[in-house]
Amino acid sequence: MQAKKTLLAIALGTATLGASAYQTEYGNIYADVKVRYESNDSDNALDTATGLITDAAIGFESKDYEGFKALVEYEIVEPIIDDYNAFGSNPEYNVIADPETREWNRAQISYSKDGVGAVVGRQRIILDDSRFVGNVGWRANEVTFDAVTATYKKDGLSVFAGFIDQRNFLNGTDQDQSDLLLNVGYKIGTGKLSGFAYMLENDDTEATRDTYGVRYAGSSMAGDTKVIYSGSFATQKAESGAGEADATYLALEAGAVVSGVTLALGNETLGSDDGNYGFTFDYGTNHKFNGWADKFLGTPAVGLSDTYVKAAGKAGGVKLVGFYHTFSAVEGGDDLGSELDLLAVKKLDDTFTVGAKAAFYTAGDTGVDTTKMWAWVQAKF
Repeated sequence: MQAKKTLLAIALGTATLGASAYQTEYGNIYADVKVRYESNDSDNALDTATGLITDAAIGFESKDYEGFKALVEYEIVEPIIDDYNAFGSNPEYNVIADPETREWNRAQISYSKDGVGAVVGRQRIILDDSRFVGNVGWRANEVTFDAVTATYKKDGLSVFAGFIDQRNFLNGTDQDQSDLLLNVGYKIGTGKLSGFAYMLENDDTEATRDTYGVRYAGSSMAGDTKVIYSGSFATQKAESGAGEADATYLALEAGAVVSGVTLALGNETLGSDDGNYGFTFDYGTNHKFNGWADKFLGTPAVGLSDTYVKAAGKAGGVKLVGFYHTFSAVEGGDDLGSELDLLAVKKLDDTFTVGAKAAFYTAGDTGVDTTKMWAWVQAKF
């Protein structure tokens, strides 16, 4: 315990030194240090989970040389209080998915010049709104990929192509893959239209999951009101030793920004194949969607319809966000519960940010009531 307290003190003390102390003639040394409290109180037979977790990512990015850069980043996730179950660590507690890990989070060589880009090595990949491909950045140890990616941007056109050899998961494990990701976007009117194809293959099981879709997101002005809108549609086919399954995905959202306050209404429908398979987001930042209580990180076989309202704005320099979700099954129509999510974040200066967050899930025909809470301080320099 004394070693953990020392690590916490060093992390917080180092953050106060500021960004200017780490610039060198060869590049920049940077760090992202977080300390977060999290609890998970679920109405089941398990004990309430409580965690106080430090997460320090320290890296070096070289200066640009003819468009080339090198980057290495090492990450340490160290629980100070670990009264929780992280991937089976303490099965008597409810889950907080932040185990102790130490790893090279990123190690890459990149090129960027005249609209052409490429990255080779262990890297972060986030596409569109991170619904289908993201880094799961909310958790302490983010997801990264061993991959080769290429990009092209000119005028309103953007192209991404990538081959993934390995996925590096939250708990420090990795999975050998043979994945091909394609995403093409073009600015049309006041928004952006994207088309994508994500073809995933697990090298160990030879199971495949292919997803093809389109997305449009944009905004326009109506007087002093900003109107926002987005829509996505995708189809998915999964093949494994157990057979084949197909499902579709549809998401629609519309809202307005008035005097700095955003109000929006939306629905996500994660389809089902006759109640046997639900549309799946293998590489998505799923915590961002379908409620922060994480009840639907994996889609139920009966599918999921999530209708929600969102409100966001600022008061006294504090970012405020609220969601209310109602969930139901696509197949059979069962009530899958409802959820209220609340967030407050304050950027204190160029280095420090503090925040608090809560999720209140009320069970429907299935599941258990769950309350999750978070409070954190973060320093970037």
